[in-house]
Amino acid sequence: MEKIVYITGNKFKILTAKKMLEPLGISVEAKKIDCPEIQADTIEEVAKYSSKYASDLLGITTLKNDSGLVIPSLNNFPSAYTKYVEDTIGEDGIIKLMEGIEDREAYFLEVLAYTEHGGEPVTFISKTEGRISREKQGEYGWSYDKIFIPKGETKTLACFNDDERWKFWDETGYEELAKFLSK
Repeated sequence: MEKIVYITGNKFKILTAKKMLEPLGISVEAKKIDCPEIQADTIEEVAKYSSKYASDLLGITTLKNDSGLVIPSLNNFPSAYTKYVEDTIGEDGIIKLMEGIEDREAYFLEVLAYTEHGGEPVTFISKTEGRISREKQGEYGWSYDKIFIPKGETKTLACFNDDERWKFWDETGYEELAKFLSK
């Protein structure tokens, strides 16, 4: 059985990867390591760098995920700077930046970077669409869950418990990775 080491500590990412890849005979093992977080303008650049770094460091095939919140009416901010924005202005700052803006469309872009040892990363993308709420809501989740309303819903992600919340996430990137690996 082929094995991929998923560089993450997030159990839900591991469960999703296993759901998609284990039926293909590919085992998924989680490993948490500190990867340098480069300053780049795109989420894809960050994911590719981290996956290659981990693959080179460990000498194995790796999968690394990087994601970010993208708000088109704010010129696609915060995107690759999502973590920094979360640590500085947070959800309240995003709500403040959105004051007076009617177009509240937003999405989470999740980039999976797959790197075979000695090779270059190949990326697969998921896009979870929604919009930014006018105020924080809910008690579950973390990060931007209290201000992100998934497409087709009226409540933020933080209004749904862990088991419910994950049904809103787009899994296209995982599906495309599974197709790529089954060739």
